[in-house]
This record gives sequence, structure tokens and C-alpha cells, in this order.
Amino acid sequence: MSNQAGPFRLSVTDLHASVDDPALTSMTLLNELAGRYPDAVSFSAGRPFEGFYDVDDLARHLATFRGHLEDEKGLGAEQVRRTFFQYGRTKGFIHELIARQLEVDEGLQVDPESIVVTTGCQEAMVLLLRALVRDARDVILAATPNYVGFIGAARVAGAPVRSVREHEGGIDLEDLERQIRAARSEGLRPRACYVVPDFANPSGASMSLADRIALLELARREGILVIEDNPYSLFRAGGSPLPMLKALDERRQVVHLGSFAKSAFAGARVGYVIADQPVTAPGAAGREPVLLADLLARLKSMVTLNTSTVAQAVIGGYLLENGCSLKRATAREAEVYRRNLATLLERLRSVFAPVPGAGQDVSWNTPEGGMFVVLTLPFRADDAMLEYSASRFGVLWTPMDHFYGGTSGFHQARLSFSVLTPEEIALGVERLGALVQDQRARHLPVAHPRPGRLLEPQSA
Repeated sequence: MSNQAGPFRLSVTDLHASVDDPALTSMTLLNELAGRYPDAVSFSAGRPFEGFYDVDDLARHLATFRGHLEDEKGLGAEQVRRTFFQYGRTKGFIHELIARQLEVDEGLQVDPESIVVTTGCQEAMVLLLRALVRDARDVILAATPNYVGFIGAARVAGAPVRSVREHEGGIDLEDLERQIRAARSEGLRPRACYVVPDFANPSGASMSLADRIALLELARREGILVIEDNPYSLFRAGGSPLPMLKALDERRQVVHLGSFAKSAFAGARVGYVIADQPVTAPGAAGREPVLLADLLARLKSMVTLNTSTVAQAVIGGYLLENGCSLKRATAREAEVYRRNLATLLERLRSVFAPVPGAGQDVSWNTPEGGMFVVLTLPFRADDAMLEYSASRFGVLWTPMDHFYGGTSGFHQARLSFSVLTPEEIALGVERLGALVQDQRARHLPVAHPRPGRLLEPQSA
């Protein structure tokens, strides 16, 4: 007797809340719109510049790393072959090169054993949050607006995030202190604060040296960790570079998240975490504490087991060919971003220059580097408006409410300029100008010939 029943079905209510969380759909939506409107100028993609990529470089990077294993590490042919083709060390095998890069570029000396090489920075976030949050009482603090990848990682890991205000100088330290104390008054345990100190995604905000030092002092006083994520610090448009938080960390209170997505190339999916905090166990008197990195590696062994050995080898070769200096390796890209930022700000001033009688209803910030500018608009800049913008005016951007978890930022758009040419930037801003004019015409009342009456807004 055949089974006439239909296929087995699941209800989304039977699954973890993160699978249906709107915060986890942002990147999917942007990719779908980019696919549907391929001719649109896209300010939405936060990808690194692609103009210097060459497929032939990959083979050279691999050969360079092979030479490193043979000549510097003294490995034989069989060991080299196993390194490339077999499962690898859970903590990764380019940790020493990463440590060398940090010393060359940042003057930072770290124990290579405190580094875990991860499958992109996203894995590092999930592992760290999973380790820090024991139950619903443990909370993480983060500036808002916040990188959607961190919002998503926190929700996947079940880590509650408490919002802290952000201003043009980065996270608001007074509000951070208030939020820590408010959380404790509610019976919660603040564990760590997530910050992007240089040219944050999405806001472009940067912290001053004084605020960096003050943040570390606040963390010491309140007994919390600082999670530093700083992928854009290499791309300063002007002024002197500031030290990363980990370079100022004298008490091992900073867990640093690193990534080669913006510096080398995103396709490698190689990131890392520096977790040099000693961890003691109850009843372990007389035993040496283990590093937090070792505990994160235990978690990683049950998630991805190890980061791709081939991808690590490519990144290792890339580092070696540039003297383990990302500043040297990314000099050409940094110049492109400086040029594009200047072009975008100039075109915004030109297109949205104040018109007598029109009011100044469009504004933007002026970051000192990075890949993003935030545009404030006189109408709701949500997903529906994004699709209208793409279909009618051929320009894509990212609604800022995605970075507020859907609670704010409804009149703002993030503009990413990293992969565009100056000509594309100019065209894209002209199209944004046309969108603004369209919305002004639709929604601003126009005076009627008879005094005291207004015409209805124009219809579509």
C-alpha cells in the first residue's frame, strides 16, 4: 500500500530563531538585487578593490609558501605534500607569519600560540561569542550602528547584544559605562565590548588615541574584555595612523579579530583571532593556565576542524612576498580608496549643493578613510526604496536600518565606494540625485493657486 502522505515538513517555529532572523537576510537581499539589476551602479558591496587581482598570482603564492616550508622550516617532500593535502593543525599553520606581520606593521609582539587561524573573521566571531556567553545573563556590548556580520554571529551563537550609542568619534564611552552598570543592575553579566576603532562599518567613525586609552581603562575598571575588529585601519586617507587597541593592551584585555578579506582577497576566507588571555580551571592549583586561544581551538575542532590548508598557504605566500607587511602589500589598494573617497565626497557636494529655497535635507559624514560614507535622506530609505532605486534609477546602496537591527536608521543609506571607478561614482551620485528629486516631487506639498490650500502629493 503506497504512502499517499506528502513530504515531511518542518515549521520555522520548530527551528532556532536565528534561521528566520531578519538581521541574517541583509546580505542575501543585496546579492539578489545586484543579480536582478546588473547594470545598476552598486554602492552596496563592501568588497575590496578587484583591479589588481591576477589568477596567476595564486600559483606563485603557493610556490612561495612551499619554498618557505622547505627552506625555512626544513620540511621534506612528504611533509610538504601532507601540509597541503591533509587535515591541518586546528589552530592553523601560518600563525608565525601573522605574528611577524603584526610586529612589522604594528610594532606588536604576540605569542604565535595565542593566534587561532579561522575560516574568515566570521568564524572567529562565532567561536569567541560561543565561548564567552554561558547563558542569557551574559551580555555583549556593541556600538550601534553595528556591522551586520557581528549582529548575525551574535544571534547564531545565542549571545545577547546590548546597544551603546556611537558618535563621530566612535563608541560613546559615557554611554558604555551607563550600559554596563544598567546591565548589572538588571542582574546581567557584561562580558565584553565589541568595537571597530578605525573607519567602522557602516558609519566610518574612528576613535581618537585618547578614547582608545580611555576605553581600555574603562574595561579594566569594569572587568570586561574588549573585542577589537579592525579590518580597515590600513586604508587611512590622511593623517597619522593610530595604534590598534591590541598594541595598547598591557593587561591582555583585548581579543583581536583579524582578517585577510580586505587586505589580500576575500575568496581565501582566512581570518584569525588573537586570544592571549590566561584561563584557569577550578581546582587546578599548581597547574599552568591555558590560553583562551586553546579553548577556542577546541570549539573550532567541532565546527570547521581546521581552516583550509591551501587557503592558508596562499595567504602565507602573499605575506612572504611582501616582507610580512600588509601596509606594503595593500599600498595600491589604499591609494584607490583614498581617490574614491575624495571623488565620492566631491560629487556629493556637487550634486546636493544647497539650492536656495530647497532646504538642506540631504547630508553625509566625512570619514578619514575606510570604505564607507553614510548618506542621510529626506525620505524612508528601506528595502522597498532600495528596490525602487535599483529598478527606476539604476543605483544600489545599503539601508542603514540593517545595521541597527531594524530599530533605527530608516532615513540613512550606507555608500560603499571600494570597487567603483571615479566615473561610476560620479554616475551613481547623479542617479542618487535623481532619486532624491523624484521623492521630493512625490512627497513635498506644492502650493495651490488658491491661498490656504495645498495640492496632494503627486501619484506614481
